[in-house]
Amino acid sequence: MAHKVWVEKNAYRIKGEFSTLEANQPIRNEKGKLCGVTNPRRIVHMHSYGGEAPFFQGLADGKLLGTQCVNPKCESKGSVYLPFRICCPDCLAKMKPVDLTAKAKKSAKIYSYIVTSRTGAFNTLDKPIKFIDLEIDGVCTMLKSYMLTGEPGFGVRVVPVFKVKPTYTITDLAWVAAGTKTPPKGYKF
Repeated sequence: MAHKVWVEKNAYRIKGEFSTLEANQPIRNEKGKLCGVTNPRRIVHMHSYGGEAPFFQGLADGKLLGTQCVNPKCESKGSVYLPFRICCPDCLAKMKPVDLTAKAKKSAKIYSYIVTSRTGAFNTLDKPIKFIDLEIDGVCTMLKSYMLTGEPGFGVRVVPVFKVKPTYTITDLAWVAAGTKTPPKGYKF
């Protein structure tokens, strides 16, 4: 049975199987000696986004959302942050979401980068992975992401692309070299 999760009256409701056990299988060496056993499990993890949900919905909608402090008493009033933050790091007031898509398309550039075949938590990305740290005009923080096409370099201009079929995760956002005419397969500008 498949699983389903929804919110009703501000509470998660679930239906279906969220943990499935399978029979263990012996692991044997070339002489048939028992060396271990598989212990297969399938667990569906429910991850709550809470106040960060607008950021991930934005990615699914082809938008890059940051946040801005609008507290008139804050010394950092007007500061824009990306990645998305729920509260201002200086005054702790709730931040206001701001659409940075156009600004990113116009001014995003690579601050630093690394090309690697070791994926770590990003084990779903094609290798080699071009991890990039991005500067966007008017944003006081940097975003870490990855580049799909083009060659990374210090100061290289890039533009965001978004998965056509979103997963509602950070990998729905990637970057391509500025001037790219057609988005990579499965992505849109």
